[in-house]
Amino acid sequence: MNIKKIALLAGLAAISTQTYAANWLAVQGTEAPNASARAKVWGFIQPEYTRIMDDNKLPASTPFAGQNMSPNMAKPDNKSFESFNIRRARIGVRGTGFPLDDKVNYFFLAEFGNNGITKLGKTGVAATDASITLNHIPGARIRVGLFKTPTAEEGLQAIHVFNYINFTNVTNQMLLERYTDGDGSNYNGLPASSPDYINTGGPLNGITGSVGAFRDQGIQVFDTFKVNNWEHSYAVMYGNGNGINFGDNDDNKDTYVYWSSELVYGGKGARRQGLKMFAWNQSGTRTLTTSGAGEYDRDRNGFGFTFLKGRYRAAAEYITADGMIFNGSDGGAVPGSTNNPGDNRSDINILTNGESDGYYLDFGYKVLPNLELDLRYDVLNRGTETVNGERKFETVTLGAQYFFNKKTRITMNYEIRDQEAPGLPTSGAGSGANRIGDELSDILSLQLLSIF
Repeated sequence: MNIKKIALLAGLAAISTQTYAANWLAVQGTEAPNASARAKVWGFIQPEYTRIMDDNKLPASTPFAGQNMSPNMAKPDNKSFESFNIRRARIGVRGTGFPLDDKVNYFFLAEFGNNGITKLGKTGVAATDASITLNHIPGARIRVGLFKTPTAEEGLQAIHVFNYINFTNVTNQMLLERYTDGDGSNYNGLPASSPDYINTGGPLNGITGSVGAFRDQGIQVFDTFKVNNWEHSYAVMYGNGNGINFGDNDDNKDTYVYWSSELVYGGKGARRQGLKMFAWNQSGTRTLTTSGAGEYDRDRNGFGFTFLKGRYRAAAEYITADGMIFNGSDGGAVPGSTNNPGDNRSDINILTNGESDGYYLDFGYKVLPNLELDLRYDVLNRGTETVNGERKFETVTLGAQYFFNKKTRITMNYEIRDQEAPGLPTSGAGSGANRIGDELSDILSLQLLSIF
């Protein structure tokens, strides 16, 4: 943490501690004094339907020809092109120590759905949030435990007010962290007869626990300050860097710094109207113990804005990634798939010293009081540190949300997806990566949400 950032945050603490109705740091980490129940039970359920529009498989003359393409399979099971699923089913309790002390509040939430938290963690049920907030120091609330990290808007915001079904490419691949023991260099997806085949005899590189779910265990100092019609918020966090997985796998820690300034137009709650500008940083180190063993940096930065006023909604964010970066599976195949000669299997690859960047543009308009039409364009440039390793992902998402009431809505998304390797040929020798990208299919999704 540099001195200028510390001085800025300290100076803001002296302005005022009066806040508006809500922001993500306050909504998730605090309770209203003298008004909150000792225990308020709440939660939500998200059943969904997914259809991959074309049942494309990996093309001929690629390492896993004829196998299912991982991005073309319904998540998280990777077994079907069409699937019904309970994406999320969460129940929690929150409140204060009132009447003992209403300056102490807590937040607990558990996940029962079928997703990267429970499926990859092989837990069936997992705690996603378990924190206590101490509100005794003016300008410096202290939150301790397991909770959302102060980073990108898609990750920090409450998922039950997320305007789409799936995350953007940059958020999904760069921020929704997967944990592995190695970098995947034991195998490279080529047949054993190939002169470039690599097999050191190690195990396949698989996921070792739940996805990070934009959360971490640690301690956070944060608060929000009102200056006329503006609301300024800050957060500084120090955590394990191991997501929701309990315990810690090394002695390294992650640091997080977040700032937002919002011009509030009115309203309250999670859909309060305003123009918010924000910036954030996450810095840490990851340890690999098998292939590519060693310690590697994992740094992320971002800035953007959100806007909501009347019938109009908009958002944009630009994100960069350095160091350890998720790099998909061998040949684009489902991890564990066997190639045609039967002498190799696809596993997870990690760039240990990679570079990536991406952004999204998001617009929404309520054509009727209960019906909103949405349009999102997102781009990810992954592995830009080398010409041959760069992959570009572009997705246009057409969406509609129908609100039955304030707590129940149905969302429909159609994702038009494109993937390419800009530095490699599109035909002939060396064009395998682009021919794989050509098989990427569009996705139709429907999701029902009910909050209780």
